[in-house]
Amino acid sequence: MKRLALLIVILSGGLLLYATKDFPSWGDPNSPASTHVSPRYLEKSLEETAVPNVVTAVLADYRGYDTMFETTVIFCAGVACFMLLRKFEPEERDLYYRHIPTGLTLHIKGEKQIPSTSKEFEKIDAIWTPYDFIINTVSRFLVPFIQLFALYVIAHGHHSPGGGFQGGVILGASIIVLAVAFNLRTAVRRFGEKIDGIMSALGVFIYAGVGAFCAILGAEFLNYRALAKILPVGKVMARSHGILAVEIGVGIAVMAVMICIYNNVASEGKFDEGL
Repeated sequence: MKRLALLIVILSGGLLLYATKDFPSWGDPNSPASTHVSPRYLEKSLEETAVPNVVTAVLADYRGYDTMFETTVIFCAGVACFMLLRKFEPEERDLYYRHIPTGLTLHIKGEKQIPSTSKEFEKIDAIWTPYDFIINTVSRFLVPFIQLFALYVIAHGHHSPGGGFQGGVILGASIIVLAVAFNLRTAVRRFGEKIDGIMSALGVFIYAGVGAFCAILGAEFLNYRALAKILPVGKVMARSHGILAVEIGVGIAVMAVMICIYNNVASEGKFDEGL
């Protein structure tokens, strides 16, 4: 089976390499992209979409189908990571608790455990490190500002470098900072697994939903000009608003999938220990 898989990979790779000979040379000014596509976008994007950032206009409008399926691929990556790593059956192993008043670590073997209602003991990981006041305080102080900046990156992606992918990564990183500075349980308590799963799907649903809504209004799928029928703006500005809507969906999906992948990889799918 491994030999068959290796053979398929070699044949597929050889086919892809063979196809590259038909590509234009790197940086060729006479290639179709340089003589037709790029000038068209650079000259007309602001006029047609009211978006100064050409990259955002191209990603979310001119090739919106491609970006929608990129977002879907990210969602599928999160689902695949969940299906491969997530473990729901508890394993029998030693438990560790920290006695909060004294800071001492209690090691319990077997299935016995301290009731969760006990306020004097905190369940910790085998690789637990002592509480660090400076690291934890600075992390808690930075997280709101990281999230605020992420929202700015998503909302201002029309006019400056940014967008849903970049903002989503920053949002996801803000939760991961808590997991690294404290522990995985702290991060999961603030952004639960169910909420994470819902947000992963919601981001893709928002993107596809905007396109479907355009079709309901009588235009093509993802043709944001149709939004002018329900928004108090012209058709050009409607495209700008449509881009913002799908960028929000991308940001939500990227954030949730990034957190999902980290939680499963860092804890081997058990959601009890981590970095």
